[in-house]
Amino acid sequence: MRAERLVALLFTLQRRRSATAAELAAELGVSERTMHRDLAALRDAGVPLWTEQGRHGGFRLVDGWRAKLDGLTAREAVALFALGVPEALAVLGLDTAGSAARAKVAAGMPAELREHAALVAGRFHLDAPGWFGSADEPTALATVVQAVWAQRRLAVVYQRRDKPATRELEPLGLVLKAGVWYLVARVVPDDALRTYRVSRIARAELQETTFDRPPDFDLRAWWRASSATFEQVARPLRVKARLSRLAVRELRRVFGGEHLADTVVSLAEPDATGWAEAELALEDDEIGLGQLVALSPGVEVLDPPSLRAALARVGAELAARNG
Repeated sequence: MRAERLVALLFTLQRRRSATAAELAAELGVSERTMHRDLAALRDAGVPLWTEQGRHGGFRLVDGWRAKLDGLTAREAVALFALGVPEALAVLGLDTAGSAARAKVAAGMPAELREHAALVAGRFHLDAPGWFGSADEPTALATVVQAVWAQRRLAVVYQRRDKPATRELEPLGLVLKAGVWYLVARVVPDDALRTYRVSRIARAELQETTFDRPPDFDLRAWWRASSATFEQVARPLRVKARLSRLAVRELRRVFGGEHLADTVVSLAEPDATGWAEAELALEDDEIGLGQLVALSPGVEVLDPPSLRAALARVGAELAARNG
């Protein structure tokens, strides 16, 4: 990633009239020794770089020498400069590239536009993980990222609900949704496209075999279509219920922040007693029942009758054991 770091350094120097090696190292997140090597590399590459001695000296580009930003409108430049998901870029090995892009955009902005970009960045922030839940920390993520970049097959052990499964995959792309990493891959040998939650990959081994990506595969379009289909299939059970204020606050904990919008179909305003009617989209009866038990005693199932009766039986069993 040194080439990307040198680009970041180049445009940082263009933005700043003069800076010491220590200041540049701090801004780009490297050691001062590495910064001196990078400055020497820029000189060797023909960049007109001058060193000014003295108390207020430092490194600077020759006056009038600069790179241009072509094809970007002011709004586009501000958007690029203000946007940042550093954790995700670091995982993918693109943190230095992100720094280079931001430095390049900043270097091409007039002073007043840089101030506006900083204003936007100070007021809007994208936080990927959901509330009351931490982002995934998958042990296999680094290996999966390497396989995606190198277009090499992966042998994985995937933890399903019932038992582990062994698969050989051709990884086509990674998606980060609400702090959770998903791998979109083609299964060998049946060529079916599947989505795997990376945190459920217990073991991943990089294979020597490479593969060709389908020329017409569009990760963004495929994810959008498959997500819509998955939500319809995975949550076929519609439940009408009344929830207490406490149960409403517990919804995110029980269902997970990343799935809350798909689970809670509707939620009315609470009545005078603090209870609110809701419609929930749940998985099959057994899983849905367990989730509703986790909300008790602040839940009353109105429909379907079978689920209401099942929840009542659980309540009766608890009362008998703890009476």
